[in-house]
This record gives sequence, C-alpha cells and structure tokens, in this order.
Amino acid sequence: MTARKKNTGLRLFQYALLFRRPILLALVLLSLAVCAELAGPYIAKQMIDRNILGIEYPWYETAGAGENQDKNAVLYDGKRYKRADHWKADEAKGPEVRVLQVGRSYYFVGEPLRFDGTRSVNGGVLTVSTSGQQADYSVQKLSLEELYAFYRPEFRTLLLLAASCFGLIVLSALFTYGQRYLLQTSANRIIARMRTDVFAHVQRLPIHYFDNLPAGKVVSRITNDTESVRELYVAVLANFFSGTIYMIAILGALFLLDARLALLALPMLPITYVWIIVYRRFAAKYNHEIRSRLSDINAMINEAIQGLPIIRAFRRQTHTQEEFKRLNREHFAFQNKLLSLNSITSHNLVNVFRNVIFISVIWLFGAGWLGTLVTVGVLYAFVDYMNRMFQPIVGIVNQLSNLETAMVSAERVFELLDEDGTDVATGRLERYRGDVSFEGVHFAYKADEKVLKDITFGAKQGETVALVGHTGSGKSSILNLLFRFYDPQQGCIRIDGRDIRDIPRQLLRQHMGIVLQDPFLFTGTIASNVSLDDPAISR
Repeated sequence: MTARKKNTGLRLFQYALLFRRPILLALVLLSLAVCAELAGPYIAKQMIDRNILGIEYPWYETAGAGENQDKNAVLYDGKRYKRADHWKADEAKGPEVRVLQVGRSYYFVGEPLRFDGTRSVNGGVLTVSTSGQQADYSVQKLSLEELYAFYRPEFRTLLLLAASCFGLIVLSALFTYGQRYLLQTSANRIIARMRTDVFAHVQRLPIHYFDNLPAGKVVSRITNDTESVRELYVAVLANFFSGTIYMIAILGALFLLDARLALLALPMLPITYVWIIVYRRFAAKYNHEIRSRLSDINAMINEAIQGLPIIRAFRRQTHTQEEFKRLNREHFAFQNKLLSLNSITSHNLVNVFRNVIFISVIWLFGAGWLGTLVTVGVLYAFVDYMNRMFQPIVGIVNQLSNLETAMVSAERVFELLDEDGTDVATGRLERYRGDVSFEGVHFAYKADEKVLKDITFGAKQGETVALVGHTGSGKSSILNLLFRFYDPQQGCIRIDGRDIRDIPRQLLRQHMGIVLQDPFLFTGTIASNVSLDDPAISR
C-alpha cells in the first residue's frame, strides 16, 4: 500500500473520529450480535449429543418407586432406570443397562456393553463386532411408547435450549438493527460533514484553479465521490469488522469443539488476507479509470447543457454525441473488467474452498479417522460453524469492490481538499482614496503564454479611465488582476501606494464594484440576485 493510500485511510479514520461514540456503540452492538448468533450451533451440539443421542449413555437401575420418584427416572418392565449423567455423586447405582439404536429401531440391552462397533440384530440377539472381536447380547425391541418414556426426562431441557436459541436469535436481530441504524446515521453525518468541507473549500480556491478544470468534475467529487465514501462507513466497515469477529470467534469455537477440525479451517485466514491483497492490486487500477471516466462524463454533460445554443448553432450535435459515446464506451469497458474480476474472486471461489473443506471432513469421518472421536453433534456444529464462517468471508470479498471504489473516491476528494485555498478574511477595511497604479506588470494564464507584458499606468482619485482595445488585448485581464482574481507573475499593483497582495482579497473588494460582460442569475428572485442575500442591503 502506498503512502498516499495510507494517508487517505488515516484521514477517513479522522473523519470517523468526529462521530466516534455512535460508531463505537454500533461496533459493540455488532460484537454482541455476533456472539449471540454464534452461541446457536454450540447449543444445537448440546441438544444433539446429550439430549438426543445421549439415550445411548449407560443407564443404571434405581431403587424405589412411587409418586415422589426422581423425574429423571424411567419406568420399564417394572423397574426404574436413570441415565448416567443424571446421577449424583453420592447416590448408589444399580446394575447397568443400555438403550441402543440399530438402523431405525431402538433396543433395550439388560447388561453393560463390553465394546462398541458395527451393530446388527437377528432374532432378538444383538451382535456387535469390531477389529476381529464379536459379542452377542439378548435385546428387546422398544415400542414407540417405551422409547418415548426414555426420552421424556430430556424434554424439559430440550425446550429450554430451544427457547434459548430463539431468544438468542431475537437478541441478535435487535443488536443488528441497533448497529445498522447507528452506522447508517453516523455515515450520513460523516458524509454531510465531508460535503460541507469540500464545498466550503471550493469557495476558497483561487479562480485560476477552475481555468482548466470543468465544473462537472468538481460536481462529481462533491456528489458522486462522497456518496461512494459513504458506502465505506456503512457496508465495508460493518462487513470487515463483523467478518473479523466472526472468523476469530468461530475459530475459537472450533478449537473448543475439536482441535483437528479447527486446523482444517485455519488456512482460510491467510488465504483471505492474500486474496484481499491480490484483488486490491487489480481493482485499484480499474476503479481509478472508472471514477476518472465518470468525472469526464459529468463534465461533458455540464458543458453540453450550458453550451447547447452554440452546439445547435454550429450543428455540432453529432460530434458531441460521438464524444459522449466514446466516454461512455470507455466507462463501460472498465466497468466490465471490474465485474469480471469480482466474478472470479467472489463467492464462487469461496464455495470452492468451502466444498474442499467439507469433502475432506466427511471423507475423514467416513474413513473412520474421526468417527470414533468426533460425535455427530460435534460434526453438525463444525458444518454449521463453517457455513457461518464462509458467510463473512463472502461478505468481505463482495465488499472489496466497494472498499476500493471508496478509497479511490476518497483520494480524489482529499486531493481537492489539499489544493491551496485562501482563508476568508473577516472585518472591515477603511475606504481607500482610489489611487491605482500598475508598475511593470507581467501576467500569463498559462506558462509561456503572456497576456500582459510590462504594463505600467496610473489612475488618480476621481478620474474616469477607459481601457480600449480589440478582443484579447488584455482589458479583462487587467481588471482580473485589480480584483485579485489572479496575481501577476512580475511587477505590482498598488492602491493608495499599498501593494494589493498585502491586502486580503475579501477586504480588497469591499469598496469595489464590477459589472460582468456575461450576466449570471442564481436560482431565486431578482432581489436575491441583486443583493446576493446580503442582510446589510435593504430592499
């Protein structure tokens, strides 16, 4: 990244600091929303492994019967049994039994299971085989009512966990609403401040700055470019921040679930980083060209509208249309190049990485490398977390184009703000007598193309002086210098013996009047045009 881009990023950060409280609050709400959302898969894992598949935990016979019996105890065949994870440390356990699933049916095994493996049932006998070992057990098939009884102690916990999931979804939605509202309002305030600063600076720029810069390009920077920057604070900031939190939180959750599964997902972080670097290298060039062509189009539209009578008088409509088509084609071509880049590096590539990881995990699980150590609940949580992890990656990748557009637009806005301007002077200047003298004045609008050469003359107080000459002889240029719209390259201009460069421009013009050759009417009334809304001028 170049120093210029770093400077652009720093200045954007400084604008954000002006509204840091709502932005920080929005980021806190965003973090809470992410945490609330990521708790869901872990709760689902608990529901699957403990409350649903936990029926295969060891069960122990418990003594006693009656109305006050433990709610976790299950009555079967005249005896009561309680699952291993519901026993207290000081309780005496009876004989161990098991409830096992074979296919889509469940069977009651009245003794402990010596080892687990491949299961099959034939004529009331359960056969378990693994690694050359085989064991047979006498079993009884459970009816739906009997199976329901073994699951009944878990229903209350399942409902509580389901309610917790729903509550977390509602909380996440509320936090997301809050952070989006705060980010949107903060972004709008930042851009309103930026536009105000840019427009105010335009008023301070010297007249010669606009000699070779079409008005449409300035308008484009104040409107289009600042609007692109707004997307940086609204969409890009939210996606990058939430994506970073998502990936860090999900990796932490994956390491808690199973370190081996987490190692499969770990390479996504450096891949995403390299991805962003490579994308920005190509996208920056295209975005510069796109913003430049858009400014050219705005400038041409502005000039075509203002000069429409001249275009029609000289029958240049066809030429103007061809020029516009050329700019439009160039803008279209670079837009297509950026679109192709986005298509190649967007969610399509993300899906490839995600499917490779999923296939690897399923293959390892199916081959038995993970099957004995990773439960179904852990596998479900892993798949859910990975899906959630790829969502922010897709969000980040899809926002790269907005990021680059915003950075290029911000660079153009700050380039305008960095132009040297003149501070608006305040106060009053005592009315001068009006003795004006030009002493050896040389002036050129462009280098090596002098308009005035060694001009020397004077005008005393009370005199009426007329400058007469053919078009282009320098009459308007002399008045431009007198009003300090421009300053001479050589020589000096004095009023009452004082060099006008020592007098602030606004104060110098307090006691001057000018009638332009081409009148310009601002939107409004005749009164507002005559007075320019100066409250000191009465009707």
